[in-house]
Amino acid sequence: MTSTTDESNKEKMRSVSVDLNNDASLLIDIPDALCERDKVKFTVHTKTTLSSFQKPEFSVPRQHEDFIWLHDTLVETEDYAGLIIPPAPPKPDFESPREKMHKLGEGEATMTKEEYTKMKQELEAEYLAVFKKTVQVHEVFLQRLSSHPVLSKDRNFQIFLEYDQDLSVRRKNAKEMFGGFFKNMVKTADEVLISGIKEVDDFFEQEKTFLLDYSSKIKDSTAKAEKMTRSHKNIADDYIHISATLNTLSADDNAGSKKHLEKLSGLFEKLRKVEGRVASDQELKLTELLRYYTRDIQAAKDLLYRRARALVDYENSNKALDKARLKSKDIPQAEEHQQHCLQKFDKLSESGKKELTSFKGRRVVAFRKNLVEMAELEIKHAKNNVTLLQGCIDLLKSN
Repeated sequence: MTSTTDESNKEKMRSVSVDLNNDASLLIDIPDALCERDKVKFTVHTKTTLSSFQKPEFSVPRQHEDFIWLHDTLVETEDYAGLIIPPAPPKPDFESPREKMHKLGEGEATMTKEEYTKMKQELEAEYLAVFKKTVQVHEVFLQRLSSHPVLSKDRNFQIFLEYDQDLSVRRKNAKEMFGGFFKNMVKTADEVLISGIKEVDDFFEQEKTFLLDYSSKIKDSTAKAEKMTRSHKNIADDYIHISATLNTLSADDNAGSKKHLEKLSGLFEKLRKVEGRVASDQELKLTELLRYYTRDIQAAKDLLYRRARALVDYENSNKALDKARLKSKDIPQAEEHQQHCLQKFDKLSESGKKELTSFKGRRVVAFRKNLVEMAELEIKHAKNNVTLLQGCIDLLKSN
């Protein structure tokens, strides 16, 4: 069971900068969460001056399935087709640290007590980091909604925030999951067909080309960032073994090299801590950011798909109107349908331009902020490494 209530560390743990520009009239955070096996219970706290809410401040318990329900209702709302719906937070996954902890337990007999204790501390810290990131991505999802001028007024969103009982959102059954899978297959087939439609607006043509290319590159960058982070974590783990081995050798050595071995053992223990912080900072400031925008870019591509679908419907309505006029039959109905399709397409185009322009600005600000912060931390850790190495060299020389 794990919980978090430490407000002082919240900003340090924040990995996804989304430039929310929070309106003080609706502020949302998750100050507390409780982990019980595979489930995380979030405490969603809201502070508001809006008259649409019954109280100015309140908290409600929510689970991951509740967040998915809210996201799905927004996606399925026709009036929001021209908006970028913030990506749903990923399902809490603690399998990796648990598996590592299990393997550590199995290999305890092959390690010294010191090695085992330090490895266990590392894994406990990793588990806590995963837990905090899980809380944060759920919080960011809600804050994205609260900062949006349209989505913040959604009735289901208000119910999610204010209803103080269990929402009783059930998981999808097999039939519904198959229906969703089939819907995604139809969408994929649609995207192939729609890709051949000639775009009537240069802005959206450029956005489509950019997002397709950017999506591919950010996925590749995410994989490389994850590999880099793993490498630093592995180095930190190796330092534990080196430090423990040197410490064991110093205990068996009665000669003059004992002090040197002890100093080297202490050096690698300090280097291990620095390397662990490097891995943690890279995970928070870069890898998590790339993962988030991989999902956010997909949300932007979904907007382009809905608009392209509306364009196809409009072109089909034009053909249907021409056919009706040719046959002199059902002309008023065909004209009404054509006008409806045109209005829908124009509405999606207008809101889509605003959303995609805002998305670009938000993305640039987020990457600039996180990369600057990560560079500053990298410099700090590099200086610490140099100081530790130089200090150890000076000590060895003096002896």
